[in-house]
This record gives sequence, C-alpha cells and structure tokens, in this order.
Amino acid sequence: MNTKQPILYSFRRCPYAMRARMALHYAGIEWEHREIELKNKPAQMLKISPKGTVPVLLLENNQVIDESLDIMLWALSQNDPERWLPDLHRDDIFNLIEQNDTIFKPALDRYKYPNRYPDEDCSNARDDGLKILEELNRRIANNGALSGNKNTLADYTIFPFIRQFAHVDKDWFNDQPIPDLRKWFNTHINSKLFTAIMEKHPIYT
Repeated sequence: MNTKQPILYSFRRCPYAMRARMALHYAGIEWEHREIELKNKPAQMLKISPKGTVPVLLLENNQVIDESLDIMLWALSQNDPERWLPDLHRDDIFNLIEQNDTIFKPALDRYKYPNRYPDEDCSNARDDGLKILEELNRRIANNGALSGNKNTLADYTIFPFIRQFAHVDKDWFNDQPIPDLRKWFNTHINSKLFTAIMEKHPIYT
C-alpha cells in the first residue's frame, strides 16, 4: 500500500539525518517524521532498510532511499529554489562532500570516540580534522562559502559534521585560527532552517 506522504526514519543528533532533514525542509516537502532510538530500532525500518542506519526515507511509491546524500539529491530534484546544486562548481561540490564523508568523518569519529578504536593511535585525529577545517576556512575567506560565493549543497551537507566536531571541545574549537569558518558555522547553527529541523519529536515505536 502506498504511503500518503514520505516517511522519514531519523535520529535527531545524527549529522547524516540532519542534512537529510535540512534538504527536505528546504525543498518544502512534508513528511511523516519517525524519530528512533538507535538501541531499539523499529522493525518496520529494519524491514525496508536492513543495514539499520538513519536516515531512511520511504516514498509514496514504496521506493526506499537510505543514504543521506541520495535523500538530499532526491529532495533537490523535487524543488531547488535557491540553487543548492548550481550548474557551476558541481565537481567541486561533490569533491568537498566526498572529502567530508571519507576523510573528515573518520578523523571526527576517532577524535570523539577514541575508545571505539582500541587498536589505533587516535592521538592525531583532532589535528587531522583541523587541517581540513583550515582548508575550508581558506575557501570561505576567499569565496564567501565552501564552493563559490553562496551556500550550496556542500555547505549544508558538511555543516552538521563540523557541528559535531566543534561540540567535542567548544573552547578548543573557538580558539583555533579559523575565524571565517567559525562565522560561517555560527550563521548555519543559528539559521531558521537548522532551528526548524532540530525540533524534538516523540520516539516512534
């Protein structure tokens, strides 16, 4: 049976889920929000997406999209009024996203959760992450945003992970020589879009 509107399985603090929710909200798509507990995942979610990670989007035609970037791209294919995905800089945008997901995110995990990697030396993880932040700071200083002079898909995709990195040690983050990135970060974290997608929802069971 087809659903009346898309169903999103989400976890409020997950950066992957955050970026999916931002794209859906931005595109003006209404969805049924199902907030989950990671330690008690709903059977319905695991049935349609056995890998068990959020976000998972179930469309009205029963299509399942269970990768956050794919959810974002689907949302933009429905409506992209501010051109998050412009014709220019597309390769640069996707290269930045790939760097975030394959290099910055592993450094973030090892910085925030070193106990999860007992066989690895995680002592340099914070510095590894900072090197990428310094690169992003230079981009923002030169362009105004990560890829070009306005926020694009790259900015909204990467921001939630920088938020997670910053929150490990806010005092340390605020002391780093990345003023343009920090200004960019504060603009995003205080935006109406981010505030809207961080509303709390009851746990779906």
